[in-house]
This record gives sequence, structure tokens and C-alpha cells, in this order.
Amino acid sequence: MQVTYNSDKRKLLSSLCHGAIFFSTALFSIGVPIAIYLISDDPVVKSNAKESINFHFNVWFWGTVIGVPIAILSWLTFGIGGILFFPVLAFGFLLHWGLTIWALLQCFSKPDEPVRYPFIFRLF
Repeated sequence: MQVTYNSDKRKLLSSLCHGAIFFSTALFSIGVPIAIYLISDDPVVKSNAKESINFHFNVWFWGTVIGVPIAILSWLTFGIGGILFFPVLAFGFLLHWGLTIWALLQCFSKPDEPVRYPFIFRLF
């Protein structure tokens, strides 16, 4: 017997996983997908929760790898380094929000398929 899952519930929980970053970039963006992963029995929702966690860890990692050297360079050059690397930071910001919005649209348009972010490394 094949188990069927509620499509509306799947859309809601999957979009909450990916959209948690809009509420807070700190612990909330990871906490919501972890909680949904633990309480849901839907395999698509679990996959979306894991992908969301991996994506947010990537955002934090690359933000640190790129942001800290730029901040140090900006401090050492009295702000000139920050101005020179502003396009890099702006591109990263647009990529982060753009991929998040893309994932939300995928959750609503294809609720039976888990979202897979491009260009990220997956921890689990």
C-alpha cells in the first residue's frame, strides 16, 4: 500500500524550511528546519529540511570566509578595501536571497520534488 501525503502540508513545511532565513539569519534559520526534520514523517519535507540546513550552513561559511578578510582589509585601509570589494558582497547577498526565493518557488510549483540548491557542499 502506497502512503500519500497532504500536498498543502508538504508545501507549507517545505517553504517554512527554506523561508526561515527571512525571519532571522541567526539560529532561527537553522532551528526551524531542524525542528521540521525531527517532527515530519514526509520524505520530501525531510529532504527539503536537510537541504535548507546545508544551504544556511554554506551561507554562514562563505560569509565568514569572504566577509572577515574584507572587513580586515577595510579596517587596514581605512575603508578603501571595503569599497573595492563591495561588488563581491553585493553579489553574495543577491545570490543568497535569489536562491532562497527560487527554492520557495520550487516548493510551491513542484511540491512532490525536493529542492536541490546548486553550488553548495552538503554536510549531510
